[in-house]
Formats: sequence, structure tokens, C-alpha cells
Amino acid sequence: MAENELENGEAKKSSKKIIIIVAVVLLLAGGGAGYYFIAGDQSPDENGEQIEEVEDVEEEGSDIELYYDLNKALVVNFPKGSGASLIQVSISLLVKGDETVEALKKHEPMIRNNLLMVISAKGANNLMKREGKEELRSDMLREVGKVMEKMTGNNKVINIFFTTFVMQ
Repeated sequence: MAENELENGEAKKSSKKIIIIVAVVLLLAGGGAGYYFIAGDQSPDENGEQIEEVEDVEEEGSDIELYYDLNKALVVNFPKGSGASLIQVSISLLVKGDETVEALKKHEPMIRNNLLMVISAKGANNLMKREGKEELRSDMLREVGKVMEKMTGNNKVINIFFTTFVMQ
């Protein structure tokens, strides 16, 4: 009987060792496979040094489409007797490239001013309908484009989106 218990104890120890060894081997194999796929296809040249394919990062960076949110919502008061007394609009701009985002940040005061003027010129009654909102959106896009063209020499603003549109 004592011999039987001793064999069971040794069997448990050896099965634990086997499980641990198998787990370590699987982890190492998984890590190696992950490194192979992440490191990519780099082949050594005749000196044994790695040759990396150089991509034109500048072109890639300029083609990346990004969203830029204006820091604060645009708020316009309408005169008494209008359909609404106040409008609050938050917008996001879809642009190409990081340099366009930097230009937007730099010229945001001028952009905000011009957008506030566009909103106030539309009037509350026109903005209650979908057509009025679409017209406002296209006018705002055109106005941002004018500012970007004037200040940077190019306009890479693709689209403008309302993220909040509240009228009271």
C-alpha cells in the first residue's frame, strides 16, 4: 500500500513537470512567432547587416485623414422674436495630414470668428430645418477653406461635421 502511494506522488510530480515544460515551450514558440511576424521581412545583405525597406514617410503622413475638434463649442445669440434665442454648435473637421491639424490649431481664433459670423448670418429660422443645417455646414466648410488657403496657401480640409447642434 505504501508503495502505491509513493508511485502516485511521483506520478503527480512528473505530470506537473511535463505540464510546466510544455507550457514554457509553447510560450517560447509563441514569442518567436510573434517576433517573426512583427519584425517583418528583413533580409540580411552580404555583410550580414539587416536591410530595411525605406518608405516615404512624408507622403504617408500627408495622406492620413484625421479628425480635429474645435476646442470649444460655437455659441451665437439670436435677436428676440427669432425662432430660437441661442444656438450652440460643436464641430469636427476631417483633414489630411498632421500639418493641417497644426495649422488649424494655429489659426483657430480666425476660424472661430468667421464661423460665428456665418452662423449668425443664417438666422435661427433657417437652421431649424435639415436643409438649413446642410447649407450652414457647406458654408462653414467653405469659410474654413478660405482661411486655410489665405493663411497656409493650401486647403486640406475635407469635410466638417456637427458633433452637437443645440437651439434654444
